[in-house]
Amino acid sequence: MTIALFSGQGSQYPGMGKDIIESEPELGAVYDIGSEILGRDLRAISFDSSAEELAATVNAQPAVLTASIVCLLAAHRKGFRYQAVAGHSLGEYAALYAAGILTLEDVFRVIKARCEAMDQAAREHKGTMAAVMKVEPAQVDEVCRKSKHYAAAVNFNSPQQTVIAGTPEGIAEVSEVFKEMKAKVVPLKVAGAFHSKLMKSAEDRFREAVKNINFRQPAAGIKFYSNVTGKEFTDYSHFPSLMSKHITSPVLFTSELDAISKDGFDTFVEFGPGKTLTGLVKRALKNVTAYNIENAETLAGASF
Repeated sequence: MTIALFSGQGSQYPGMGKDIIESEPELGAVYDIGSEILGRDLRAISFDSSAEELAATVNAQPAVLTASIVCLLAAHRKGFRYQAVAGHSLGEYAALYAAGILTLEDVFRVIKARCEAMDQAAREHKGTMAAVMKVEPAQVDEVCRKSKHYAAAVNFNSPQQTVIAGTPEGIAEVSEVFKEMKAKVVPLKVAGAFHSKLMKSAEDRFREAVKNINFRQPAAGIKFYSNVTGKEFTDYSHFPSLMSKHITSPVLFTSELDAISKDGFDTFVEFGPGKTLTGLVKRALKNVTAYNIENAETLAGASF
């Protein structure tokens, strides 16, 4: 069985998605719809921004979302089919669209509310993030809990990779501890301490902004796996609350992959910029197929 995965913030790069809509011009309509709802030119943001400009939360989130969606739609035109979806952090919103939980218009309305709320929270509470490698997740969590300044383990990506978030002072403090432990610490290209308590004001604003959005049941035959629960999500009665909580909750991606594998999925196709999730899948699971589709070249090389 096949699952579609979707990239998160930090994977963005200028020009992502461009050759897809050049080879499939009809998919340019996705950029048009997004631009109208955002009130900004998504093509200019995605294709003409510098790397620094694109890294801004209000730019990165809609740009990565759009690139992920056009990659999926281009693959679908060539015969790609899937039985489940999952995304990493921001990628969960492309997954909502892919599962039929949100319409294209509504996913842009939701991401507009999310990126603006998170951008404002990041301005109110300065924060940053880093990936810690070669240290067990429990040790990462323990070091963060003991730090003088605020730091927290927020993305559990694999047994050997955990992302931390916190104040600049907190991340600097624990980074020194991890380096003494011979760990590798890599700063991330993000503008705030996402999935941490520093995003609480964003959670509150987002909840209010999306209270009237229609979150539907997934399309028949499609499973949706959640970062917050780390497993298949089945109770959609309070879905706006779940997605609000998603902003301040850890991403339980390791648990998610374990649940997906136990449910019998053996083919993982990542859509959107980069191949971070493809790498995580290959390191975490055995006897599976995993590859990414991020441009016309990788699309042409895929077989469905």
